[in-house]
Amino acid sequence: MMPSMLNTRLLSAGVLVSVSALALSACAPKPPKQLPPEPGPPVTNTMPAPAPVVPVGPAPGSQADFLASVNGRDTIHFALDKYDIDQISADILRVQAGWLLKYPGKKATIEGHADERGTRDYNLALGERRANSAKAFLVSLGVDASRLTTVSYGKERPVDTASTEEAWAKNRRAVTVTID
Repeated sequence: MMPSMLNTRLLSAGVLVSVSALALSACAPKPPKQLPPEPGPPVTNTMPAPAPVVPVGPAPGSQADFLASVNGRDTIHFALDKYDIDQISADILRVQAGWLLKYPGKKATIEGHADERGTRDYNLALGERRANSAKAFLVSLGVDASRLTTVSYGKERPVDTASTEEAWAKNRRAVTVTID
């Protein structure tokens, strides 16, 4: 091969390499004029935790639950100078016993009351007989007697302070109160 041909081939090869390099450099990505912001904290695609369930109504086993369960029938009433359990009072005490049997760890106090007529001592004794009568009925329905206490308030805590037959009838009562 001749030297001029060799030079032409070398020159052609050099031009080819230069043109290829130039062509490739034109396709190369250009550095950005400004860098993108730093990435933030990692994003997770998890669902948020459900809101806690808030119980509706009174706490199970509380006095409020007792009152709600017995539909406000925590009180039985008596005739004048009497402490026997009539049919209406028996029905109320059955509902109370059902609740007390449902919560065997709960205790209750049965409060005996009288109207304002009679002496203080007489009304305290009558209130005690009324409370004990209600307790005995609850025990007969299966409530453990050790869970029930009685107290007599006689005429000291009337629900109606009027001096009428209607007020006196309201005050002759026994009230079951659960102990929290």
